[in-house]
Amino acid sequence: MPQPQAGLTENVKRVIVQPTWENVVASSYQIKGIIYFLGHPFLYPLARRRLLPAVLLSVFVLANLFVWAYLPQVAFLALFQKKGSAWVNGTFLVLGESAAVTALLFEAWLVDEVQVDIFDAVLVHKGYDDLVRQFRPVSDDSLNNPVQRLGKPTKSSVYAPFSFRQIAEFVILLPLNFVPYIGVPIFLLLTGYRAGPLQHWRYFKLLDFNKKQRNAFARRRVWQYTWYGTVYLFLQLVPPLSMFFLLTAPVSSALWAADLEARRRQQETDVVQAPAYTDQPPDDQA
Repeated sequence: MPQPQAGLTENVKRVIVQPTWENVVASSYQIKGIIYFLGHPFLYPLARRRLLPAVLLSVFVLANLFVWAYLPQVAFLALFQKKGSAWVNGTFLVLGESAAVTALLFEAWLVDEVQVDIFDAVLVHKGYDDLVRQFRPVSDDSLNNPVQRLGKPTKSSVYAPFSFRQIAEFVILLPLNFVPYIGVPIFLLLTGYRAGPLQHWRYFKLLDFNKKQRNAFARRRVWQYTWYGTVYLFLQLVPPLSMFFLLTAPVSSALWAADLEARRRQQETDVVQAPAYTDQPPDDQA
């Protein structure tokens, strides 16, 4: 009789206890995305027009939460924790709430189109024009500037969809912050489990994956996506730079998608080039 699929908590235990090199590589893409963004000025104009309103929005939300919600939440946590851990967990709790609110507002009205452009520009720069052309024209002009090569999308283009399930899990798991010290890392891992695959929504669409194919693809890389999503969410807790990291996230996911695509195409080539099986014995050599 087949064993039931491991639940979310069991998955996280295995991620913590049995980290693999693939997990480390996957989580490092967030850092690679930051370095790649800084090293490729053609991406700067895309970020420039959104970064200032994003920072102002982030400062407004964060300031209000610290003024109105920080001390009450620390006082509440102090009922269950020592004072030191209550202050620490209260800080991360407010930072998490600020990141969630800001990301919802920012991604809903200001950034999703820019994230699509950044993701597509990186894929074009890596040589995967054919994938992007399914959703928008890619010209052969300005070969040194992938952003200028991108035309307007001809199909609905979303970088990462709004997920009610992700928001619900975020709210349900917030009480983990009541656990002294270790509550915050566990909270990030559990929410990262859902956030990771959503960062590749655009890639799945470019591959024309249906829901079943998306889920199968993500399940085969569940630990990698969990660590990737955890680092992504942790970067969103850095107040001065969280909005910048929101714009480098599509760079990192595009770099990972490019590596996955290279591997996928190599596997397809190997299958095509593999000799056909025959049940006939080979000819005797003279």
